[in-house]
Amino acid sequence: MLIRPGLDQLKPYSVDETEFPIRLDANERATNLPAAVLKDVIARISELPFNRYPDIGIVGLRDKIAKAMNLSRESVVIGNGSSELLAALCYAFGGAGRSIVFPTPSFSMYGIYTKLADSQAVPVQLKADYSLSAEEVLAAAAASSASLILLCNPNNPTGNAIPMETIEAIVAGADCPVVVDEAYYEFHGHSAIGLLSKYSNLIITRTFSKAYGLASARVGYLLADPQLTTILGKALMPYHVNALSLAAAEVVYDRRKAFEPDIDLAIRERQRLIDSLSLIEGLEVYPSQANFVLIKADSNGLAPWLAANGIGIRDFGSAPGLEGCMRITIGTVEENNTLLQAVAAYIQQVKA
Repeated sequence: MLIRPGLDQLKPYSVDETEFPIRLDANERATNLPAAVLKDVIARISELPFNRYPDIGIVGLRDKIAKAMNLSRESVVIGNGSSELLAALCYAFGGAGRSIVFPTPSFSMYGIYTKLADSQAVPVQLKADYSLSAEEVLAAAAASSASLILLCNPNNPTGNAIPMETIEAIVAGADCPVVVDEAYYEFHGHSAIGLLSKYSNLIITRTFSKAYGLASARVGYLLADPQLTTILGKALMPYHVNALSLAAAEVVYDRRKAFEPDIDLAIRERQRLIDSLSLIEGLEVYPSQANFVLIKADSNGLAPWLAANGIGIRDFGSAPGLEGCMRITIGTVEENNTLLQAVAAYIQQVKA
């Protein structure tokens, strides 16, 4: 069978599809949309002309985001999740003979998108504490004549944030576009958006999947100089975001203040998990500015134990740079209580 060279070597993105009673493995919002918002979404979708294609220019949602960000419509691109936009950026700026720089460990799809774009992956190893060196990123970009740099802030799966001065140093020193993937921005509260007016090579991506609970709808957006968004548009298919998802996203964006109490609760629960897990002997807990916490322990024992107790988490124990690590999404208060009890019970069993 003739397939594209190199495609057979790629590992597809996959996660354990087990339907755990407590799902803390995918960094999703812990509950469904707020009831009033969900009601508005259903009402909006019920009015859609299903026989018509979606607005090819996605003007409604782009205008809402542009107004909120004090940008022009031309600076906003909507995608089928921010993942589609990240992949399209690799296609638009990558290609044969070109290289794309990104930190490691970070979002695993960066490397896959790079290879699918026939580009050379240039991973930059994070330090032992998972911090990122601007000097090392810029050196790697210069040595490889990089055509694109990808940064995740806060970083997935480590949870830590890149200081804004580090991001600005990279953007200012790079000879290529720099993408700051802000999928977890709402749980961090700090954005590179203030640098957009200063640097024409900066690109910011965000998603509705995490804080706003639209993981099933797959909607994301990108902010950048119109010269860059025009290039990106050439790598996107027409009608690439369906009308149902766009309708839901417009309602959610209009009602985004309704999500603030739950975002605040997730932030408080994140700190409670960090504090509580840090008290358990045998665990190393890393700081997080996202809606998840990374811990290090005996993942070969703890992950199966949690699964046996109906709790799904993401086991990164065999991933380079993440040996023994597990990523735990912030759940509801009750789910987090159950998690803490299960972890404590495992440690007690090991001691016994």
